Formats: sequence, structure tokens, C-alpha cells
Amino acid sequence: VLQNIEWRQWNLKVLFGEKPLVQIWDEVGESDEERDKMLLQLEQECLDVYKRKVDLAAKSRAHLLQALANANGELSNLQSALGEKSFVGIPEKTSGTIKEQLAAIAPALERLWKQKEERIEEFSDVQSQIQKISGEIAGSGEKVGSPVVDESDLSLKKLDEFHSQLQELQKEKSERLHKVLEFVSTVHDLCAVLGMDFFTTVTEVHPSLNDSTGVQSKSISSDTLSRLAKTVLALKDDKKQRLLKLQELATQLTDLWNLMDTPEEERSLFDHVTCNISASVDEVTIPGALALDLIEQAEVEVERLDQLKASRMKEIAFKKQSELEDIYARAHVEIDTEAAREKIMSRIDSGSVEPSELLADMDNQIVNAKEEALSRKDILEKVEKWMSACEEESWLDDYNRDDNRYNASRGAHLNLKRAEKARILVNKIPALVDTLVAKTRQWEEERGLSFTYDGVPLLAMLDEYQMLRHDREEEKRRMRDQKKFHEQLNTEQEAIFGSRPSPARPLSTKKVVGPRANGGANGTPNRRLSLNAHQNGSRSINKDGKRDNTRPVAPLNYVAISKEDAASCMSVTEPIPTTP
Repeated sequence: VLQNIEWRQWNLKVLFGEKPLVQIWDEVGESDEERDKMLLQLEQECLDVYKRKVDLAAKSRAHLLQALANANGELSNLQSALGEKSFVGIPEKTSGTIKEQLAAIAPALERLWKQKEERIEEFSDVQSQIQKISGEIAGSGEKVGSPVVDESDLSLKKLDEFHSQLQELQKEKSERLHKVLEFVSTVHDLCAVLGMDFFTTVTEVHPSLNDSTGVQSKSISSDTLSRLAKTVLALKDDKKQRLLKLQELATQLTDLWNLMDTPEEERSLFDHVTCNISASVDEVTIPGALALDLIEQAEVEVERLDQLKASRMKEIAFKKQSELEDIYARAHVEIDTEAAREKIMSRIDSGSVEPSELLADMDNQIVNAKEEALSRKDILEKVEKWMSACEEESWLDDYNRDDNRYNASRGAHLNLKRAEKARILVNKIPALVDTLVAKTRQWEEERGLSFTYDGVPLLAMLDEYQMLRHDREEEKRRMRDQKKFHEQLNTEQEAIFGSRPSPARPLSTKKVVGPRANGGANGTPNRRLSLNAHQNGSRSINKDGKRDNTRPVAPLNYVAISKEDAASCMSVTEPIPTTP
């Protein structure tokens, strides 16, 4: 017991340093049992305190280990979320105490947390812009809230994907904005031409499209683009319809002015209407050129001129009749002008026909006359060439009969050159006549009508020309035979009498004079077939012109002869009676 007491006292001494309790026990006189009991109690209490401390230390260690594990896990999660496989400042191998390990991980963990917050801000900013542009394209007017960032994937790869998506959306926005501005500009130009209110038109599509809002604030939604496209299409169609209407009115104005010989001063008042009479839709760009009030003004003027035209119907009708007669005159088609004018007068005086119907009927006659003139154009051109060639042939005959044609007189070289050209032209007459006959017959077969030239059938003229040409050839042959006979007779007389008889007047050859007469109403030389009645008993075809002037046609009996034939003809003398 004493040993136990001493041992416990030693423990107390170890615990408390001195022995105040033993001294107190000694002074009090505590028994050893009491002392032992109190020491046991005190020892038990110390053991309990120690155990509690141990437990607390164990719990603290467990908490530190858990914190270390959490830190390592958080570190791994942050690295995975940020896409960082390695991070500067993280120890590769863990060593040392738990607190040392925690102290080693804490700086890296703090930097990763900071980097995560920055990355979240970047993601939030990019996603906000994407949502905003997507909303503008979709046309949703709702205010876009803060985007939800997926914190499990904050890698740079994911951020680059969002940036690429944002760039594509920004490009699409720029393209849409460019289209919107183009549409708005087109609407502005069309409204200006049509005289419409631009702001009212464009704000009906979307309120943000007026000029008061900034460029970036304009709607770029698909619905806005679609409505703008429809608006532009409708305005273009309206522009086209108005232009057609205006051109129709301008044509009517021009026709009415021409009918009534309206002075230029009065016509100039509507230059803004007639200036676009042949313009295309894209060429009309002047503001107000197709305004409704301008079209109404033109309609009122057309109506006024129509009423004035009704009061001047006779004058207008006779003017159209003159135009019709002029077309037929140029085409060498003979019509009964007096009967036509009397018919017009009777129709107007009787009131049996509306003025517009009468003018429309005359317009149709003019159109038909132009078509007939066009169908006759090719043949008439060849007739003109044929007549010109006949006139050159007539001149050549006169030239060949001139005994002084080779004298060195003024202008002789010019006549010589003309004679050379005339012979070339005259040699082409037979082929030209054959072509004329073929074309004329083809024309008559196609239309079932006889082709007349100023009332004379052209084929009859050509046939008579060919007949006279044949007679001319026969006459030339007889003259050559007669020349030989006279030469032989003169030789015999010279042998008998010793001298040549005086030459007699040369026999004249057959020649039809066909000079060009005065020109017709349109400056076209009018000719008339004219054959001498005393030649071979042939008849002459000649009709009076419809404008009180004779239209002589070039002769149709011209025949080209060579220089030798012409010279021989001029040297022929009359036969001298022989002495019995």
C-alpha cells in the first residue's frame, strides 16, 4: 500500500510538480485509504482528460485528412473543368505532414478558383452575346436574362466553340443588316419615284427601320427581311404598272398632238410625262416621276384632247387619209382618192359611226397600207434601178449619135466616162428584167393579185419592153444589111461615074424618149411608160396621176448597142437611084 501511495504521489508530483496535496493530507491526517481513494479518483480523471485529448487529436487529424482529400478532389475537378491537365504550382508527389500537404495545395487551389471565376465570366459574356444575336435573328422582343453557364466544362476548347458560334452569328447579323439596309434604300428610292411617304411605308414593316434609330438597332429578323422583300416587290410591281399606264398616256398624248398639230409650247408642258415614253422600269429614277397626281394630270389632258379631237374629226380624218394616200403614192399603188374622201365625209355627217371607230378603221387601213408597201419594197427598188438604167440607155443612144462626141470640147472626158458606166449598166438590163419578172410573178402567186405600178400591170410593162427589145434587135439587123447594100451600091456607082455621091441624111433608129418628170409628193421620181405610137404600130400605156401631175415612166424599149453598131448606124446613107 505504501508503495502504491508513494507511486501515486510520484505521479502527482510528476503531474503537479510539488506535493501540496500530500502536505495538506499530512496536516489533515488523512488515512492512507482515503488518500489512495482520492489518488485513484484523481488518476482516473487525468486518464479521462487524456483520452479526450487523444480523441480530439484523432478527430482533428481526420478532419485534416478529409480537408486534404477534398482539396485534392476539388483540385482534380477544377483541372477537369478548366481542361488543365497540368498546372504550375501543384506538387507532383505529396510528402510531409498533413498540414504541410494542405499548405502546398492551397495556393494552386486558390489560383484555380480565381481562374474558374474568370472563365465563368468569359463564358457568361460570350453566351449572353450569342443569346442576344440569336434573339435578334429570331425576332423575339423579350429581354434576354443571364445565361446559365455549365461549370462542369469551362475548357478553352468549349470557349473557342462558343466564340466560333458567336463569330458566325455576328457574320450572319452583319449580312442581314446589310440586306435590311439595301431593302430600306430600295424602298426609299421606289417611294421617291412613286411619290409615296417613305417613313410611313417602312415603319409599317417594322418600327425600328426609320432613320431615327441607329443602324445596330434595326430589326434583322427573318420576318422583317421577308416583309421588306414583299414590300419591295409590291412597290416594284406598282412602279411597273404606273410606268405602263404613263407610257400609254404619253403615247396617246403624242398621237393626239400629232393629229391636231399641237404646238411645241403646249407639248413642253408634259415633257415630264413623255420623257419616259420608251424608258425601262430601271431607267426611271427621277423623284415623283410616277406619282399618282402626275398620272391623273396626264389622264385629264388625254380626256380633254379626246373631246377636242371629236370636234375636229373631219380635219383629223382627212389628215389620216392624206397619210394613207401618201403611203400608197410612195408604193405606186393607185387608189380612188375622191371616192375615199367622199365616203369619210358621208360617214361623219351621217353620225353613223363613232369618231374613235372611224379613226381606228383608218389606222387599220394605214397599217395594212404600210404592210403592202413593205411587201412591194423589193420589187419597187428593182423597178427604180430598171428605169434608171433605161434612162442611161436613152442617153447613151443620144451620145452615140453625136458625131462630135470625140472632139476635144469641154466636158467631153466626163461624157466619155459616163458612157462607159452607162454601157455596163445597160448590159445588166436583161438580167434585171428577168429578176423583176420572177419576183413579180412570185408576189402575184402569193397574194392572188396583179402587181400594178401606178395602175399599170408591171408584167404587161415588162412584156412590152421585152417585145420592143426584140423589135429593136431586128431593126438593127436590117440596118446592118441595108448598110452593106448601100456600101456595095456606092462602090459600083463610083466605078461607073468616077465619084462618090453626096451623102444623104442618115436614117434614124428607133428610140423612145423617157425623161424623168418632176418628182412626186415625197420627192420620189415618178415615171410613166410611154411608147411612140408610130413605132411598129405599138400602143402607149399612160395613165393620169392622182395628184394632177403626170408621172412619166422610163421607156421600156431601150436596147443596149455597141460602139460599132452605133457608128455604123450613123454612117448609113439613103439609096441613090441608079441611072437607066
